[in-house]
Amino acid sequence: MVIAARAIETAQRALEIEAEAVYRLRQRLGGNPPESTADNASLRQQFLRACQLMFGCTGRVIVTGIGKSGHIANKIASTLASTGTPAFFLHPAEASHGDLGMVTGSDVVLALSHSGQTEEILRILPLIKRRGAGLVAMTGDSASPLAQQADAHLHIDVDREACPLNLAPTASTTAALAMGDAIAVTLLDARGFDAEQFALSHPGGALGRRLLTLVEDLMRTGDAVPRVRPEAGLREAIVEMTRKRLGMTAVIDAQGRAVGIFTDGDLRRTFEQRRDADHLTMHELMRPAPVSLRPQALASEAARLMQARRITQVLVSDADGVLVGALNVHDLLQAGVM
Repeated sequence: MVIAARAIETAQRALEIEAEAVYRLRQRLGGNPPESTADNASLRQQFLRACQLMFGCTGRVIVTGIGKSGHIANKIASTLASTGTPAFFLHPAEASHGDLGMVTGSDVVLALSHSGQTEEILRILPLIKRRGAGLVAMTGDSASPLAQQADAHLHIDVDREACPLNLAPTASTTAALAMGDAIAVTLLDARGFDAEQFALSHPGGALGRRLLTLVEDLMRTGDAVPRVRPEAGLREAIVEMTRKRLGMTAVIDAQGRAVGIFTDGDLRRTFEQRRDADHLTMHELMRPAPVSLRPQALASEAARLMQARRITQVLVSDADGVLVGALNVHDLLQAGVM
């Protein structure tokens, strides 16, 4: 095929150009050559100013842009919202037809425009200012009207686009997306936003399942939990284990507290090592002080405990030590926690 001869070379060139655009932003934030010292200092100061505006915002960060910049703006808004900074995307054309009512004086608007001259954005700037909202601009031209009117301007110019014609927004949109991510993670860090808070914004994802699901949501309860008394014989324990199919039975005292556990593995070892097994009781065969969790523990904690102890089930007891449930590794796998 004709395309095969140049495909890899073209792809590599595109990736190199886009990587270079992001690398230059990193260098400028860090104050390293080849960018001018003044330009470096300006970007650092403006970046900190932009983050301070968003961090101190008591409303929402409203991200706007049109065309390719609009797609990037939409993604930045989504990233901000999922990492602890309330945000949403506002289409600048729709803003002129009523949606500008979403903007209040407590908000900060983050406007993306590579040229800094996008008509739809410039048209709503006076109204944004009149409402008292903060304005952060992200453009490739520090002399543009949008950059000049902003409270903070992030200059993200690129030497060239990855497009061979140097026309299609490619490296410039990559740089804008990377800068948006840099802002989001900086704010995340400043807020002390942790994994549990992240999960609250992603309850339907795998992380949400791991961090929000409790042991009590998955555990077996009532008659589904195998249990025998210490004086029970081996035969009774085997019948209980077979009936409940959890690969073990808890051993409980008169108050219902779990004093031991007897598993399938214990059963095999018993027959291998003891000829008098039929005459022994659970008091003699059980493993005392079994591993136990509270119902309110995270299911992910149960998963870590099972993996660390190399066990496949764990008992669940209340604050008084009374057995209230049991959890098997298959319960965790089925729930997507492991």
